[in-house]
Amino acid sequence: MSAQLLRDHFLPRFGNAHLDSLGDGAVVPVEGGEIVMSTDTFVVSPLEFPGGNIGHLAVHGTVNDLAMMGATPRYLSAGFVLEEGLPFDVLDRILDAMAECAEAAGVTVVAGDTKVVDRGKTDGMFVNTTGVGILHDGFRPRPDGARPGDAVVVSGPLGRHGMAIMAVREGFSFDSEIVSDTTDLAPLVGALRERVGDGVHALRDATRGGLASALNEIAAASGVGVTLEDGAAPVPDAVQAACEMLGLDPFYVANEGVLVAFVAPEAAGEVLDVLTATPQGAEARVVGRVVDEHPGMVVLRTGLGGTRVVDLLPGDQLPRIC
Repeated sequence: MSAQLLRDHFLPRFGNAHLDSLGDGAVVPVEGGEIVMSTDTFVVSPLEFPGGNIGHLAVHGTVNDLAMMGATPRYLSAGFVLEEGLPFDVLDRILDAMAECAEAAGVTVVAGDTKVVDRGKTDGMFVNTTGVGILHDGFRPRPDGARPGDAVVVSGPLGRHGMAIMAVREGFSFDSEIVSDTTDLAPLVGALRERVGDGVHALRDATRGGLASALNEIAAASGVGVTLEDGAAPVPDAVQAACEMLGLDPFYVANEGVLVAFVAPEAAGEVLDVLTATPQGAEARVVGRVVDEHPGMVVLRTGLGGTRVVDLLPGDQLPRIC
């Protein structure tokens, strides 16, 4: 039955010369130089939500992690844990999403695995993806690459993915539907590589833990401080209203289509030009600066002239969102 599952549902969508032999591994060509590898496991509940499903997240999440290291994504492996009783129409919609996203991102699924577990052991499906990307000479953004004086750029509106999941999970309805922002960020990074090059010092996608976690991680790794300007970060009105109703801070709400770039101050204008020329980056803006003061700490300058610390949370506000 496992062989039939592969034959009827997986291979029609992912079949290629590397995968079709169904060996214990895949032999793939790699250009000279260094590669980047990244792996992630997706356990979102529910499996489908406004703007996407777990299949979109599984591809976008891993290709985006590769892109944040400056790599061009090339290959994916995919491991599936399927719950007994999962409807085939749900499985097929998720596999279709993965196949479409992989094709759009220019990546090939070259290896995979499926396991079926007893009813009640998962929420329908868990997916693990591992990605391989190719690095480019002269473009190596690093988690510890932020420098004092750098501009901090956010590529788009915050909080849409986390609030879309929360609305479905809790049965909330709002005046305007909140749709997940899940998308492939590699084209944005590719454009930055071509136009800005080594003016980009660090990149991070603001997924679990949101913008606040991404900034704190880079600040800690680089040994610098970050100062944000109140009101600079783009937050959609519907997301802001939902967060206020639920007592959440949009700075900590997960995104699946937003990157944070630490860039040389003289490159900030060109970075904004590059990002705003794309659909994913149309609302990009500078939200703060890197400073020598308070290393490892992120602070927000309030409209009243004071400051508040934007710290890491000890736990996730919204678990199981990716």
